Order: sequence, then structure tokens, then C-alpha cells
Amino acid sequence: MEKRTLNISRLAALAGMTGALLFVAVFTLEGWLRPAYDPRAMYVSALSLGQRGWIQIANFIFFGVLLFVFTRGVAVEFPSGKASRGGLTLLTLIAFCYLLSGPFVMDPMGTPAGQTTLTGAIHGILGAIAFILMPISCFVYLRRFNVDPNWRSLRGWTLVLGTVSAAAVVLLSVVSKIPQFESAFADWLGLIQRALIIPFMTWVLLFGRRLYQRSKTA
Repeated sequence: MEKRTLNISRLAALAGMTGALLFVAVFTLEGWLRPAYDPRAMYVSALSLGQRGWIQIANFIFFGVLLFVFTRGVAVEFPSGKASRGGLTLLTLIAFCYLLSGPFVMDPMGTPAGQTTLTGAIHGILGAIAFILMPISCFVYLRRFNVDPNWRSLRGWTLVLGTVSAAAVVLLSVVSKIPQFESAFADWLGLIQRALIIPFMTWVLLFGRRLYQRSKTA
């Protein structure tokens, strides 16, 4: 690889690792510091509400930007072959969904369907798109990792983390769309959402770490 290409890959890898770690760290810390916030029952996006909401809003935007930078390095690493287009498109869409989720703040949890605001509706749509694409992106790259000798070390982690995220997506979709299930799982909605977000962020962290190693040994 040329020196410029290596620098792009290295910067992108650092962006991916930093973004994933920082995103989880910020919403975890904010959840602990908010007196009325229950991370088991409340969504991560609920941290965007209130006087301190700007912190989570910035967290969404910052992660979206860093994930987009990460995709540039992924594009350099996989210029052709499996996942070179499909995987890159998925990660780019996820990055933009997170980026736009910042300024479009969700409505308070429990808001009746007929009383949702435009910004709240947009946030919900962006979140749904991102959540569905997150496990899909893992499995798209799993196809590449299975055949690429340089990336086979991530096969196991990708399979496990992608499966956990996919199961959480299905469960979250069921319990948030069916009133009977939503009331039964109301105290666990935040935990279910985190079972989707944290495995994906872990995968991005491992993906970035391997990309960084590749840039150093190339």
C-alpha cells in the first residue's frame, strides 16, 4: 500500500474504534448521572431530552461522523470482492442515520401515536433503519471474512455479535409495536435496546482494531 493509503486506513481505524467506545461510554455515563433516568427501561435516545440533552445529541452526531470516516478506510481495505459495495453502503447509511438522529430528537417515551412530533417521527424512522441495518452489515461482512485470509480472525466475533444484535432487533420490534408486549416488557425496553447497540459497537471496535493492525503491518 502507498503511504497515503496507509494513513487513510490508520486514521479511519482510529475513528471507528474511538467512535464506538465513546458512544457507549457517553450514554452509559449519562445514564448513571441522570437522577430520573432508568437505563433498564428507557431508550438511549431519551438522554437527548432535558437540559443535558445536548450531550447525547452531540454523541449521536459525533459517532455518525466518526463512523463515516471509518467507512473510508474500509473502502480502501476492500476495493473489490464480497462486501466491497454492499457492506460499505450499509455502514454509510448507518453513519448518516446516527448523524441525523442527533438534531431530530425523540419524543418522550410513552407519547401516544397520534401526538408524536415531526422530529420525533423522523428520529424513530432513522433509528429503525439503523437498527435493522446494523446486524445485516455484520453478516454481509461475515461473507468476506470467511473467504479473506487476512480477516478470518473476525469470523467468530462477527457471527456471535451479529446474531445477538439480530435477536435484539427482532425482540425490540415485537415488544415496541404490540401494546400487550410493550406493557409486559416496559421495564426492560432500555436493556433490550442496549443488547442491540453494544454488540454492534463492539463489532465496530474489533473491526477498527483489525484494520489498524493491517495498516501497521502492510
